[in-house]
This record gives sequence, structure tokens and C-alpha cells, in this order.
Amino acid sequence: MGSSPTMNDVAREAGVALRTVSRYVNGATNIDSELAERIRVAINSLGYRRNLAAASIRPGWDSKVLGLIIGDLSNPYYTALTRAIEHEASERGYLLITASSEEDGTRHDKLVDRLAEQRVDGLIIVPPHRPARGWADVAGTLPPIVFLDRPVSGVQADSVLSDDIGGAREAVQALITSGSRSVAFVGDSLSIYTLEQRMLGYENALHDTGHMVRAELVCTDAHTEAQAREAVARLMADTDTDAIFGANNRATIGALWAFRDAGQRLPLIGFDDFDLAQLMQPEVSVVSQDVEQMGTLAASLLIDRLNGTGSAQRDYVLPTTLHLRGSEQRVN
Repeated sequence: MGSSPTMNDVAREAGVALRTVSRYVNGATNIDSELAERIRVAINSLGYRRNLAAASIRPGWDSKVLGLIIGDLSNPYYTALTRAIEHEASERGYLLITASSEEDGTRHDKLVDRLAEQRVDGLIIVPPHRPARGWADVAGTLPPIVFLDRPVSGVQADSVLSDDIGGAREAVQALITSGSRSVAFVGDSLSIYTLEQRMLGYENALHDTGHMVRAELVCTDAHTEAQAREAVARLMADTDTDAIFGANNRATIGALWAFRDAGQRLPLIGFDDFDLAQLMQPEVSVVSQDVEQMGTLAASLLIDRLNGTGSAQRDYVLPTTLHLRGSEQRVN
């Protein structure tokens, strides 16, 4: 295969100056219409494509590429976030490169370094719950960053979060209002910021309603649906649990499997909606985050900052919504 055509080739083919071709491919609109048409024809004839990677190295140029690092590609929550970010980025002329840290701090650090080396204009990052290094230890200059889902202290960056405490508190209060007295918490490690916040909401709801936090009703090692299924089965067999708060969608789905295994169900509210929630009987009550708004806002904040139109950096905390669909009710 031959080498890719260059702007010099386009200039020769069109019979115009190299500077005119450069202005054309970079969006200048004050080019003589006849010259512009000759350049367009030459580009199509030669199959020329602008080398954005090379262009981004030059002072004052950007790549029009953003990097996104999420926690887990297999989680539907992150899939929805990615979709919203990609849509906003595309609408504003940016390409999105997405990678997953798989909640591994070392892998996350390598991804940050690699994307910075690729000269992306900015980064949107879901920080891993166990970082391998501090942000002050990152070599070189980082592009602008927006943190998503979990904040990072000591870094000049915007963050977009959900009201995890308020959402969990409202869910547990709804279970208690419906008549439950021994509400169990089922979720992942409290080293994850969002789970820690939801645990605080759970505790607040119990305190507000005159109930004690009981260690035997708290499970924080359900990393997968299978582990949540086992945890709920243990709670049903060994404690007086009479309701379940699923602190993420995997915990909620695991609880549904445990109910099926036991041939009975307990009142249930989960944090994060999921595709089949409304196909269950009864429909599953959930605390939902506005994932589309979170992703859109994160991308918009980053691009505004890149364009020099961003406001002062801050944490944006978006409200959650409790959808009561019937699964929170006690079984007669």
C-alpha cells in the first residue's frame, strides 16, 4: 500500500497554496468559493484525511478526542452513562475513547497515562475505589478532568455525583412506612464511595424512625449477583430480616434470585433501575439516578472548559427519584 496523501498532495492536485488547504481543512469559511471547490474535489479524489493525532501535538491545536474511564463495562449503569457521554460529545464535535479500569487502581493509572500520551483533550473519570497512586504523583501535565460518580479531593476538577445518601434514606424510610421493622442492607464494599454514601442514608433512615443499626442485617461483601443471592438467602434463613434494601442493581437482582429460590419474597427496594424491573411481579421499586443527565452534564462541563466557557469548578450533586411500584409492600 502507498503512503497516505498529505496536504501538500491536495495543494498540488488543486493548484492552490498549502496555507489555503490548511485553512480549508480546519474550517475556515472565508475562502474563495472556486478555490474551496477545487480543494474539496482534490480531497475526495485523493482520499485525504486530516491527521488529528499529529495536529494535536502543535501548540494551540486540539485532537477533538475525549477519554472516558469507567469502573466496569459489564455494568448496565456504566453502559448508560457511556451512551449519554458519547452522544453529547458527538453532538459537539468530539470523538470518545472509552476504557474500563475494572475497579483496579493500577490498571486505572495505566489508562490515565496512556490516554494522556494519546493527547486526548480532556478526561472523564470514574475513580477506582482503591487508587494505586495519588493524583499528585502523576507525571507530566494532565488535560482537564471531570470526575464522575465519585469525587476526588485535592484535585482541581469538576465532579458530577448523585444524591446517594438522600436516595438511600428515602428508600429505607419507604420500607419502614410500609410496615417493615428489620430492613437489611445488601451491597458491595464500603470502600466504594457510592456504597459508603448509601450506607449512611440507610443508617440515617433507621435513626430517624427510631430503629437500631444491627450488624447482622448489614452485608457489604456482595460484589456480584451470585454473592448477593447467597447473602439474601442467609439473611432470610438466619435472621429476622423482613425487608431488603439492595444498595446497587446487582444486589437487587441477587435478592430476586434468592426470593425465587426460597419460594417467597420480602419487601424490596433497590438503588439503580434495571431493564427488567417492571417485568417482575410485583414490579421492583427502585431509587433511580438520572444517568442520562449525569453523562450529558459531565461531557458538557468538560467541553465548556476546553472551550474556555466553563464556570468555577465545583461538585454537582444531582437528585434521585424513588419509584414505588409495589415490591416495597409487605406480603399478606
